[in-house]
Amino acid sequence: MIFNYARFANRLAAPAVFGSTLALYSLQDVHAKEATVDMNKVRDAIMKVVEDDAEKRDDGTSMAGTLIRLAWHCSGTYKADDNSGGSNGARMRFSPEAKYGNNAGLDRIRATLEPIKEKFPGMSYSDLYTYAGVVAVEEAGGPKIPYKTGRIDMVDGSKSDPNDRLPNADYGGRDKNVESIRKIFSRMGFNDNEFVALMGAHAMGRCHTQDSGFSGPWTFAETTFSNEYFRLLLEERWSPKIEHEGKPWKGPDQFEDSTGKLMMLPVDMMLIMEPAFKKWVDVYAKDEDKFFTDFASAFAKLLALGVPAAAIPSIGKPWYQIW
Repeated sequence: MIFNYARFANRLAAPAVFGSTLALYSLQDVHAKEATVDMNKVRDAIMKVVEDDAEKRDDGTSMAGTLIRLAWHCSGTYKADDNSGGSNGARMRFSPEAKYGNNAGLDRIRATLEPIKEKFPGMSYSDLYTYAGVVAVEEAGGPKIPYKTGRIDMVDGSKSDPNDRLPNADYGGRDKNVESIRKIFSRMGFNDNEFVALMGAHAMGRCHTQDSGFSGPWTFAETTFSNEYFRLLLEERWSPKIEHEGKPWKGPDQFEDSTGKLMMLPVDMMLIMEPAFKKWVDVYAKDEDKFFTDFASAFAKLLALGVPAAAIPSIGKPWYQIW
């Protein structure tokens, strides 16, 4: 779920503070428009795009995993220390986020969603991008994700970090991967348990060489949300990829199963090398219900980082006790 996959904070961010009545009026106006949006119709529109695309592909793959990646990358820039980044604003439409290496290829999926935005102008881009990920998970057999609209769009990327804050697939070995991943997820307010749960989104989709340099799906059921990713991590024999379609593999380091058809990234393999991560892999490989529960909570948290109070979902507890 953290790098170019494609298919079907310790503290909570404070609401944005507006310095003028004009800005406040604009926010209220956005919420009024969003109240008129029929989310069931938005869901149907998203699924029609997914299904029409799958029919054109006619190869058993789907764009749904890319929708999860879109939602993830729209949100994964959050920094709890200063409440910057996150999905609010949909700044990935603009430079510098649009040019982040980890966002390669997401311009195509945003363009695919553009007709839906035109059909539902009252819905912000930031709500559309995150909700598309929610729909992709749920419609693929995954858990119900707590979700609320209320994000507002920004007009440029001036508030974005010029440096790519999104997690990479490899930082140069096990120890560096563990250190770097923990640093990034701690920056957003996630613990080890939540991080591993979020990685389970790799059950869906695949990597594309034109975007990330990596190639292949994580599972044989890449259009289904399940705990298969964790089971395969433990049960398959993974080895460095050295060949691709009969030729030497010249891409970045990745791993493949005994059939050569499935892949794992270095940060995927890190999950079974680091004991603190592996204990959760063991749990989720055996208990899909537990995985679904933890993923739903962590994914809802991710999508709500840095958003206005109106967009923070209730998960059965007061907002200050949710995470």
